[in-house]
Amino acid sequence: MSRAAAWPYKTFSYLMLTLIGLTMIVPFLWMIATSFKPATEILRPNFFPVAPTLTNYETVLFDTALPRWYWNSIVVAVMSTVSVAFFDSLAGYVFAKYQFPGKRIIFILFLSSLMVPTEMLIIPWYIMSVHPIVGSSWVDTYWGIAFPGLMTAAGVFLMRQFMQGVPNELLDAARMDGVSEFGLFWRIAIPLALPAVGALCIFNFLGNWNAFIWPLIITSSQNMMTLPVGIQFFSTESGANWNLIMTGATLSVVPLLLIVIFFQRYIIDGIALTGIKG
Repeated sequence: MSRAAAWPYKTFSYLMLTLIGLTMIVPFLWMIATSFKPATEILRPNFFPVAPTLTNYETVLFDTALPRWYWNSIVVAVMSTVSVAFFDSLAGYVFAKYQFPGKRIIFILFLSSLMVPTEMLIIPWYIMSVHPIVGSSWVDTYWGIAFPGLMTAAGVFLMRQFMQGVPNELLDAARMDGVSEFGLFWRIAIPLALPAVGALCIFNFLGNWNAFIWPLIITSSQNMMTLPVGIQFFSTESGANWNLIMTGATLSVVPLLLIVIFFQRYIIDGIALTGIKG
């Protein structure tokens, strides 16, 4: 296709992408703008606040439990992310570099779990939480909120695909130098797999930060609510105070925006590198 013939096609493509982008970003901008509006401006047609105020933020931060919900979400997301980064990487390394009886069957079982909807797992998870094998009930605890996401089949698959690209010759040379089997994983494989580990951590953190259904079921007190559950509770309690609801929603996306802004390159690199390995 010549450059002249491709011009209308490219123009149409850019126009459609612009329209789609505006459709996605306008509600987000409206949320931020509304968080700075006083209650008297909520029903006015103006998009941006005429008299911007920080009162909404003061009310949400000091007169509600949102800081506690923030802390709960951070604890759960960090617990899950650290666990996934270690165990998924270790399992992926084992599946990629070792031979053992039943390896193929076990890996297929791992992948099969991806086809089970989360909603079907909630009842078994809840039974495990109420009647755990070890210890007392996990209901309304950080462990109870976090344990379903401490290891993921998708993460194991991602890390296996990447670990297959780690040179066996490099591992054999390290073995000859006396490095232990765990040392091979920790000192050789993990440094080479950092892009994939970074992508895995970011995706897992975002998923746990936005999780709603399981934290809603497993928490029974307001103090243990995570941010999505807390905002839903707050929106019900605050009634028609949309300025406060939008303020809470705006604060909830700040960590996600920071992650996307500062770690976007690592997300793209991790996906690209993982896609070409194996």
